[in-house]
Amino acid sequence: MIQVHTKNLITTITLDRGEKRNAMLPAMLVDFEAAVRGISEDTKAVVVLGAGKVFCAGFDLKACAADESGETMRALLTGLSACVVAMRECSVPVVLGVHGCAIAGGCAMLGGADVVVADRGAKLGYPVVKIGVSPAVSAAFLMSAVPAGAARALMLDPGLIDGSRGFELGLVHELVEGAEDVKGRAMEMAGVLAGKPGVGARATKGLLNKLTEGMAGRGGEGLEVSLSRVGSDEEREMLGKLWGS
Repeated sequence: MIQVHTKNLITTITLDRGEKRNAMLPAMLVDFEAAVRGISEDTKAVVVLGAGKVFCAGFDLKACAADESGETMRALLTGLSACVVAMRECSVPVVLGVHGCAIAGGCAMLGGADVVVADRGAKLGYPVVKIGVSPAVSAAFLMSAVPAGAARALMLDPGLIDGSRGFELGLVHELVEGAEDVKGRAMEMAGVLAGKPGVGARATKGLLNKLTEGMAGRGGEGLEVSLSRVGSDEEREMLGKLWGS
């Protein structure tokens, strides 16, 4: 469910569940975190992409609905937080390309990247409040990327914004016209970053990590809030309605 490929100093990590819109499963997130933390010494930039028609539609809610214990949802929230922290702590720049959509958990992934590329029409947001799940796991990382007011609106409003609005807010850093242009631009930007002196880039990333070293702790607080909602009557009811069970 994760493909990892290294070429020309760039490691590309691809969410590879395109037939399911790259809906996240716990094992997928475990593998993703391991891939980020296990990049080779000669890697100078990381690119994160999604296979198929969209980057990521969020958690696999069908799997969550089938697990009445709530363990699948807990594992997904915990794994998502670990993946975002891993990207933040990565010693080299991380470029993330969003084509089509990055919704809920998919949108949370943007908070871990150093550079986000998206197409103008890409759909972004956190609609999980509609099913009784808290997106608080994303709060610390989102609020470091966009103004506080915009972050509050994104997390509390179940609606979606497009890539153009994401660019205006600062959630997206590089905008391209079409979904088909995302991968090329993300790889191009990674190539530029990889072409810079590796020691300088790693030192800069290290400083940035130090300046935001409390981020992981605040991310943990957000994770606890999200986990506290798992198994609630509201969540079980809404997931049941969503899948007709």
